Amino acid sequence: MCGVIGVSGVPDASRVAYLGLYALQHRGQESAGIMAVDEHAAARIQRSMGLVADAFSERSLEALPGDVAIGHTRYSTSGSTVLANAQPFLVNYHAGPLTVAHNGNLVNADALRDALVRDGAIFASNSDTEVLIHLIARSNAPTVEGQIRDALEQADGAYSLVIGVGRALYAAVDARGFRPLFAARVGGGLVIASETCALDLVGATDIRELQPGEFLRLEDGELTELAPLAPRRITRCIFELVYFARPDSTIFGESVDRVRRELGRQLARFHPVAGADVVFSVPDSANVMALGYSEVSGVKLEHGLIRNHYVGRTFINPTQAIRVEKVKIKFNAVREVIAGRSVVVIDDSLVRGTTSKGLVNMIRAAGAREVHLRLGSPPITGPCHYGIDTPNREELIAATHSREEIRAYLGVDTLEYLTLDEMTGATSMRTQWCHACFSGDYPTPVQLTFGAFRAGTPLEVIS
Repeated sequence: MCGVIGVSGVPDASRVAYLGLYALQHRGQESAGIMAVDEHAAARIQRSMGLVADAFSERSLEALPGDVAIGHTRYSTSGSTVLANAQPFLVNYHAGPLTVAHNGNLVNADALRDALVRDGAIFASNSDTEVLIHLIARSNAPTVEGQIRDALEQADGAYSLVIGVGRALYAAVDARGFRPLFAARVGGGLVIASETCALDLVGATDIRELQPGEFLRLEDGELTELAPLAPRRITRCIFELVYFARPDSTIFGESVDRVRRELGRQLARFHPVAGADVVFSVPDSANVMALGYSEVSGVKLEHGLIRNHYVGRTFINPTQAIRVEKVKIKFNAVREVIAGRSVVVIDDSLVRGTTSKGLVNMIRAAGAREVHLRLGSPPITGPCHYGIDTPNREELIAATHSREEIRAYLGVDTLEYLTLDEMTGATSMRTQWCHACFSGDYPTPVQLTFGAFRAGTPLEVIS
């Protein structure tokens, strides 16, 4: 899961990209990068590990002049957490500087990479995104657009992309539409972004969502719709609405806030808690779920857990050790709200159980009489191969333990999940979701093991 932004025909495009990446920071915390192109088609790039605020300074943005820019904030799903895998990628190409920023995951990257290596390709990273660069460069199609299309038609899986060739930008979404992408106007120029919250921040207008398989060119303030990619069964990622997207975004035609509020209402309708005194969320993604639960149940809504907002999302940290450590400093319980009460705790999902167990211990220590955990999604029993970092089934607590075992492990009095039908019933689009991590219904053939290149160490230059 990553955040991407593209800016075309806007003065100081790198600053617009910087602001947009700020709004997309929740989609990736490991690295950030911006590439800018000036009026002479000269490309410059700045990439750094860490958060957007740490990656760029006034001086670094001044060193990225031009009215075209591509930005990326990374959460690794394929490829290790090192600078060599930070995006955007920038290479020399026969038609000018070629830049790629990718949100998603290619399920056939291993096979494509193996074939490319046997054919003489040399890779500098272990990211699946670099596979796309080689496919574009090696295509025999007569035009740049044809070469990009050729690469995209070979790739399978999830991709929402911004690709730069010289001063032209291209935007594309895979034909199944796994990940969101939007186009909008900023002044006399254009901007592409992963979520509407980024477009709101930069003052964009005429916002529209790219549909599955859509392929666009942006150049000199003009947007051209190119022939779409070959159609596939639409399967948008429902976990975007449950957890990943910001609640002030609208994606897949759904208000994230409205859907999450309805998930909470569904929990109250189908999984109530008799005699509960208060309900509160695990902030922040479940905040409006708790509000929806309170609306239907009548249980008083409180702030029982306070989040330290200087700590990022624990789920998207790359290692278990980091996740465990950050749980300790990310939350604190409000004893006055909890002590002596039966509490309903609302969370969006249960993945590994790391965060939830620590939080339940914290709530018990604050004096809760009873703890009832309610989850706004079904048990996660399978890995995601489309951009969420759950590659091993063994990491998923619901895949290897019964509900009673999980309840006992977490230390809660009761544990209830939404069913698949209850979760999808919170949306207006009931049949176009990818819910493979819950149901096991994968929309593409997937590799059950990941190739050695993803676990290997890429070439890394230390300056």
